[in-house]
Amino acid sequence: MKYRNLGKWGLKVSEIALGSWVTDLSGTEAEKTALQTVNAAFDAGVNFFDCADAYSGGAAERFLGKALKQHSRSEYVVSSKVFFPMGRGANDRGLSRKHIVEQLDKSLQNMKLDYLDLYFCHRFDPTTPIEETMQVLSDMVAAGKILYYGVSEWSPVQIVKALSVIKENHLRPLSVIQPQYHMLDRYIEDEIMGICAENGVGITVFSPLAQGLLTGKYRKGQPLPAGSRATWQADKQINNLLTEQNLEKVEQLLSVAEKLGVPLSVLALAWILRRQEISSVITGASKPAQLAGNAAASGLTLPQDALEEIETILGYHPFVRKIG
Repeated sequence: MKYRNLGKWGLKVSEIALGSWVTDLSGTEAEKTALQTVNAAFDAGVNFFDCADAYSGGAAERFLGKALKQHSRSEYVVSSKVFFPMGRGANDRGLSRKHIVEQLDKSLQNMKLDYLDLYFCHRFDPTTPIEETMQVLSDMVAAGKILYYGVSEWSPVQIVKALSVIKENHLRPLSVIQPQYHMLDRYIEDEIMGICAENGVGITVFSPLAQGLLTGKYRKGQPLPAGSRATWQADKQINNLLTEQNLEKVEQLLSVAEKLGVPLSVLALAWILRRQEISSVITGASKPAQLAGNAAASGLTLPQDALEEIETILGYHPFVRKIG
């Protein structure tokens, strides 16, 4: 496993991280498998584990805390997020000082930790002044409850505004963002990567395999695999990606992966890590074998001819309009 700095900061995170978005597994055979997967992550050199308060209503945090308890605190970097509703009250959501302080304490309680290494604002809150949000996050760093903070799915304008507020008010720095990024969704290349590079902000991306589309399990002209995410996912995220155009790209990418002798999933992860702006790629794994496969992408350098072929297949064109 290779490690990268979190942007310009001193924290080292594994190139491949393990995300924790689970249902309540307590006392089930699935819990044993999930614990084995976390242990396999440690064995593979993974040191970054990502979670959020809203994942399964806190069950994901409680599971992850139990799994991490077997290891020394210095061995791992753990994160959580805040924003989504966690109750029925008017203040049980968003990015107000009240909600952040209360939910951070709850996350620490769930995971039985004294502090979080990383803490993210899951989404932007238009009902709370950005000054209030940045101030309380800075205060939580000063209080020792978090070491680094950042945001997840925020627009370039919102990120720049946050950086400006931090500078104007001499607050603790915004150190990391967590956006979606994969071969079929490259919007962060247009502006966000440049903003982060200029300000030394690390990038830890989620959904790197496009909800499973970039594993090669979904094939053009073939039925959905039994039990796959596309057969049960409530919000239909993967189903929305299963277009004829995307499935055709998958077929062509599979050919590239085959020539390189690697699974499509490894190709997709290594392709993300080609960018030095990326600090870590957050992957999902429901069993140890999946984790081992993902970890194989760390340190894999794709040859230039393969990168050029991939660019041709993806056909990405940033939106550019001349002004004036």
